[in-house]
Amino acid sequence: MEQNQAHQDLASIRNLMERSSKFLSLSGLSGVLAGVYALIGAALAYYLIYTGERHDTYHIEYRSVNYLLDSNVGDLLFIAIAVLGASLLTGFLLSVRKARRSGQKFWNAGSKALLFNLVVPVLTGGLLILIFIWRGYFGIIAPAALIFYGLALISAGNFTYKGVQYLGINEILLGLLAALFPGYGLLFWATGFGVLHIIYGAVMHFKYEK
Repeated sequence: MEQNQAHQDLASIRNLMERSSKFLSLSGLSGVLAGVYALIGAALAYYLIYTGERHDTYHIEYRSVNYLLDSNVGDLLFIAIAVLGASLLTGFLLSVRKARRSGQKFWNAGSKALLFNLVVPVLTGGLLILIFIWRGYFGIIAPAALIFYGLALISAGNFTYKGVQYLGINEILLGLLAALFPGYGLLFWATGFGVLHIIYGAVMHFKYEK
């Protein structure tokens, strides 16, 4: 009897330590919505790149890495920033709601550590991508975005659910594939930020929020 009580006490202590060091209010539904936003953004980018006055085809095909026309770069940047902003806002609001429902603090040691480990690789990758755009290296934008995002998820995954790291690994693998096929960067981008996010978010939602 005493031994069982000791095991229960240890489990409680371990649970308290995990809650204090990890951010467990991350919303799976926000991952699903972020994926939807990314697919909408990819569809808009596809329209800008592959249709219009200079492009009369609706088929995804291999193109030169120079398919990103200078006249479209500003619009594509706006779409990317809008998708990122909507995803961050949705993630923040839904995670705050989840934290309140579970009686936890949203801003704690775990959330601070997660944010730091997520922001550093993402910010570094974002600045590098801006340099690529400035220099006209359009063909490596999608691979860089996926790889740096994957590294950020692996780093941040130490302070939240383990599944975040598995998502990060898949993002890196997609980024490497995108580097091998530069003409299909938009397709890999939509798969990584759209489809994988929806799958991951749905799994996390039904596993931890139901």
